[in-house]
Amino acid sequence: MAETMQEACAPDLSLRIGQRVRACRAARAMTMKQLAGESGISLPYLSRVEKGDGNVSVAVLSKLAMALGVEIDSLISEHERFGADYALIVELLKRQSPQQLKEIRSMLLQHAQTRQAGAPRRIALVGLRGAGKSTLGPLLAQHLGIPFTELNREVEREAGLSLDLVFSLYGQAGFRRLERRCLDRIVASNAPVVLATGGGIVVETSTYEVLLHSFQTVWLHAAPQEHFRRVMAQHDARIATPQLRDEAMRNIEGAMHARRQAYALAHTHVDTTNKPVEHLVQEVAEALQGLTQAMTQTQPSPEALSF
Repeated sequence: MAETMQEACAPDLSLRIGQRVRACRAARAMTMKQLAGESGISLPYLSRVEKGDGNVSVAVLSKLAMALGVEIDSLISEHERFGADYALIVELLKRQSPQQLKEIRSMLLQHAQTRQAGAPRRIALVGLRGAGKSTLGPLLAQHLGIPFTELNREVEREAGLSLDLVFSLYGQAGFRRLERRCLDRIVASNAPVVLATGGGIVVETSTYEVLLHSFQTVWLHAAPQEHFRRVMAQHDARIATPQLRDEAMRNIEGAMHARRQAYALAHTHVDTTNKPVEHLVQEVAEALQGLTQAMTQTQPSPEALSF
């Protein structure tokens, strides 16, 4: 079924690439013959690409992008629907330093939070498996007097399948689409909630952006050994042998390293290593209170940024 879903997406992608190539060529007043000559692609094959029935490789996309003077992702992405403003903003951001980008994102986040000041309270817990999201989340929700939800359970309800079967049938990409659909529904409900997210939500940039701008986010983290101990306590059959346990530990350390920068974008973070859960509930609640106070006192100041 996963293959069928991917095959269904292929014609749409081919058509999109063809439309982008034609649009870029027209904007540059290039004939098809000129583009074929400058890219080193045969004219018959280029014609197929523009019609949307060419089996386009990465190498061909690279040649076309270079000949057209555009980034290769502009021939693939769906961002064209945002218009010229989007393209110019992207180019502006490319010229900024890492520190300036951090300041720009902070300014945009403050703007979004100011607009949502009167919105229902929504809190999202992010972090690796074993960070304490499922344990701490219900207690935090009870402390705050609002409902608790696990995003993975929402995905299971949406699919009518267990999480393992969702991955088995639809693959990682299918799961991520369901995850985004469920998150959008939770946001649209406009209801207060404490939401425990899956550990990998931060790798799906567009979904993580929605989370950061719709929720107060808390990164729960612990020492790798503590993550592993908690996962072991769940008696997962996937780590039932010493060899699998060694691999699981390496995966935890690798995932933590790879995702650390994304997790650090959360509004606040709490180390859960060797701390009683009652203490953690209070610590997270206090951190959230500090965020709320800062949000009401801080206003965006675009003038402070130098582009």
